[in-house]
Amino acid sequence: MKIELSAISRKAQGTGASRRLRKAGRVPGIVYGGTEPALIDLDHNTLYYSLRKEGIHASILTLDLDGKKEKVLLRDFQMHPFRQQVQHIDFQRVEENKKIHMKVPLHFINADTAPGVKLSGGVVSHVMNDLNVACLPADLPEFIEVDLSTLALGHPIHVSDLILPKGIEAAGIHIENAVVATVQVPRGAVEAEALAAAEAAAAAAADAKAAAKPD
Repeated sequence: MKIELSAISRKAQGTGASRRLRKAGRVPGIVYGGTEPALIDLDHNTLYYSLRKEGIHASILTLDLDGKKEKVLLRDFQMHPFRQQVQHIDFQRVEENKKIHMKVPLHFINADTAPGVKLSGGVVSHVMNDLNVACLPADLPEFIEVDLSTLALGHPIHVSDLILPKGIEAAGIHIENAVVATVQVPRGAVEAEALAAAEAAAAAAADAKAAAKPD
């Protein structure tokens, strides 16, 4: 997915300047990495709706800054505590030959055919919704697919089970052992099963006691 954002340079800094920008429908931000940091501002509404797209959070973006385009990553943004308003945004310049670390969304497929669901009546639980990866910018995927077709009760899928795209590696200490998804039996089903077992045990005990009584 190709996403392009437009921004202009700003010179004014400080809380007061940022407040004036927000009142004017603009969002203060910064671009850093590679060369000197650049202070910028962007149109709020355009940026707000762009941030609702999944792809913007795990893609190489094109930032048109004063007519000059450069490749960047979205690194951080702050929202107002209770208004639907973007307060500030940070971008990082991309260097083609330098590995980047990004969180990539996980897309789960074949949940309905998972043995733990189809045969055991369980419900899939997504322990992870994204994965921190390391790769060159050109290899960065928009998402990573997680196939749940073999997910069985008591046998969770780990990061080491994922088929990662070429050039992608999971980043983090002991990340290979991290659980991505599992199947859980609904609490109500467990309680119903326990109740049925208890009733069966009570009935068996009553039968045994009756059989033991002398004629």
